[in-house]
This record gives sequence, structure tokens and C-alpha cells, in this order.
Amino acid sequence: MRHYPLLLAHELRMLAVSVATYCAAVLFLLLMGLIYFLVLYGYNSQIESDPPMAQYFQLFFIPVFFVVPLLTMKSLAEERKHGTLEAMLTTPATTLEIVLAKYSAAYLFYISLWALTLLFPYIALLFLPGVRDDSPMRDVASLAGGYLFVAASGLLYIGLGILASSLTRNTLVAGMLSFSMLFVLIMCGYLARNMSLHDNWLIHAQAAVDYLQTFRTLEDFSRGIVDTRPFFLYASNTILVLGVTTLVVESRAAA
Repeated sequence: MRHYPLLLAHELRMLAVSVATYCAAVLFLLLMGLIYFLVLYGYNSQIESDPPMAQYFQLFFIPVFFVVPLLTMKSLAEERKHGTLEAMLTTPATTLEIVLAKYSAAYLFYISLWALTLLFPYIALLFLPGVRDDSPMRDVASLAGGYLFVAASGLLYIGLGILASSLTRNTLVAGMLSFSMLFVLIMCGYLARNMSLHDNWLIHAQAAVDYLQTFRTLEDFSRGIVDTRPFFLYASNTILVLGVTTLVVESRAAA
């Protein structure tokens, strides 16, 4: 892994000058800011059954659907389109180092965008006089749990985006494929859980479905209940996805 730091620095520079990166950042911050203040307004105006931070993080998938494709769709598809991927593979750097560098750069930007949303409670405190220091929107346990979930799930989401980018030369197709993978992963667990509640033949699989159910895990984390099993789930599947991506890149280069 001697060449990994140099490759990572290069990928970070490429993301820093990419128009798609700034589009993703602006759209993400505007959307999450809107969601935050709408949840805050709803909490102050009426009695809600769920804690406000739980409501806020339950909508995390909305920006994920477009931020992850925008950050990852050019990573390998653009290299293949311009023929630079083959040139990179002729250097002393290994295929795994190249894939990990592109993955790490996208993941760091993804986490950085979420880290910027930590400013929302302070902005609300400065500009909204009705918000107190002890507001539930500033609950440390809920914030920590929610962001831990975002960091853990982001490992797999970014990995899927990199995998999608390795499967095609067209960046638009890579973005659509990434969106489709994320949609299936996030939403099908929710649908499967609801179906299992009404079908007797699926009752025996309830525990497994709950373990894979994104929103159930998110609900626990956003309430400050942290379980180690989701970390293992996301980390192990990320390793699998990156391994498949490495094999795909090697096979495409050899073809």
C-alpha cells in the first residue's frame, strides 16, 4: 500500500475541482437545512410522537440518493472513458490501491458534508430566538447515534457507488445504476418488513429482516441506542463490494 497516500491525495484534488462535487454539496446542505428547520418548526408548533432528531435522521435517504451517485459516478467510469484507467494499471500501483483511493476520497467528502450539518443547531440558536440551549434538537445522544449510523451506512453506500462506476464507461449510466442499487438496498428492507408482518410464511424470517432493515437500525441509533451488529454488517458488506469492484476493474482492463 505504498502508493495509496499519493493516489488518495490525487483523488481528493480531482473531487475538489469537480463541478458535480459542488452541486452535490450545495443541494445536500440546502435540502438537509430545509429538513432540519421544518422538523424544528413542527416540534415547536405541536406535540410529536417521535423525538425531533429521530424524525430528522429518518429522512437521511433523500440526499443519499443523489449525493452518493454524484460523488462516485465519475470515479472509474470517467477513467475508462478516457482510457486513463489502463494507464494507471500499468504503474506500480495495484488495482486494490486504485480502488481504495477512489473509495476513500468519495467517503471522506461524504462524511465532510454530513459534518457540516452539525452547524444547523448553532445556526438555529443564533437566528431563532425560540430555540433554547436544551432543545431536543441539540440532544447529544441522538446526534451522536444518528451520525454514527450515517458514518457506518455510508461505508456501504459509497462502495456501491464505486462498484456502479466500475461497470460502465458512461458516467450518467453509472449514476443511475448507483441510484438503483441504493434504492433497492434502503427501501426494499422496509417493504420486506411490512410484508412479513402480514404474511405467515415470512414470520420465521422476521429476525433476519429486522437485522437488515435500515430504518429500524436508524431509529435505534437516533434515539441514542447503539448496537455493534450494524457496524459489522456494513463493514463486511463494504469489503465484499470493494473486492468485487477490484475484480471488475481487473477484468475490464484485461479485456
